Amino acid sequence: MKNIPFTIDQDYLLNQLQSLLTIPCPTGFTDQAVCYVCHELDKLKIDYSLTRRGTIIGNLVGKQQSPDRAVVTHLDTIGAMVREIKANGRLAITPVGHWSSRFAEGGRVSVFTDVGELRGTVLPIFAAGHVFNQEIDTQPVTWDHVEVRVDLEIHSQADALNHGIGVGDFVAFDPNSEVMENGYLVSRHLDNKAGTASLLAAIKAVKDYNIPVTIDCHPIFTLSEETGMGLGHALDCHVTECVGIDIGPIAEGQNAIERGVTIAMKDSSGPYDYYLTHHLIDLCCTNNIPHSRDVFRYYYSDAVSAINAGHDVRHGLITFGTDATHGYERTHLEALIHCARLIVHYIQSPPAIKTDAKAKPTTEEFTDQAASYPTNNAPPFN
Repeated sequence: MKNIPFTIDQDYLLNQLQSLLTIPCPTGFTDQAVCYVCHELDKLKIDYSLTRRGTIIGNLVGKQQSPDRAVVTHLDTIGAMVREIKANGRLAITPVGHWSSRFAEGGRVSVFTDVGELRGTVLPIFAAGHVFNQEIDTQPVTWDHVEVRVDLEIHSQADALNHGIGVGDFVAFDPNSEVMENGYLVSRHLDNKAGTASLLAAIKAVKDYNIPVTIDCHPIFTLSEETGMGLGHALDCHVTECVGIDIGPIAEGQNAIERGVTIAMKDSSGPYDYYLTHHLIDLCCTNNIPHSRDVFRYYYSDAVSAINAGHDVRHGLITFGTDATHGYERTHLEALIHCARLIVHYIQSPPAIKTDAKAKPTTEEFTDQAASYPTNNAPPFN
């Protein structure tokens, strides 16, 4: 089947990213983001269903109904929660998701109480240079050494309680976003609002250009990837391939790129599926999508959560190279566009392995990695 030419709507992608970044949604506090994405899918005339907790399962009807494939991103972000109201009225917090308090210091936040939203700042315990002098530089970097100063007349635990603050209140960090003229995007929470914007832009291209969907494809938006659950409950028995979209950490010793797609070969859970991963690489080579391969040392994804939940699926991960992950993150608009391009090409591609439609292939049908997988030999992007 010959692919239909298309372009990704860059303005739409960027507008979606900027809109998503304004929505506070640490894991466990994601309903507003769910409602926003549902509204966008309605505008795109995409059929979808909701689980009782709010995972969105879209449906792009294919020429063939089984096997199915899923393309997944997550709506939740890192954040925090009030764990203690101190005697002086300051709030001790515990992280939601895995990240360092180093990146929390100085953050402007919203505290979502049972009676409304309050504003504040996360500060180190020793914050006044005119009082603590060098102790500011020597205090440890831990969550026990930061606190939230709420912007109200609060000087005691009783004051905080009177304003409706309680243990367990969610704390969401402002994104502090900036879109540079050179295409760089700097913000908290690009993980994974940038991936979500890429998926929405890919879906829009499928609709705008009437892209043929080879097999039923389910765009899925999950709620708890940052805490390790993610996609585990959201796949039905017909899905045989699951591709995640997420950040690709850029640092010394990594091979991720900021202006193309980075295909994950392995993360801390183990290798990604050989055939599906090489299918994605082949799509990059065939369609001139700049790309790289990488291995992520301390990493977890929605695709992995499906495997850990016991689903017998092939799993893969495409990423946009991101500097300072789980901190003040930076990626490039080109990376998001190329991720969206790859998603569209994937949606109109055949299954990675034809026999995956069978739950139990014969030994004659089973594949041999060393001998049978054809791949385009074009060099990766550097």
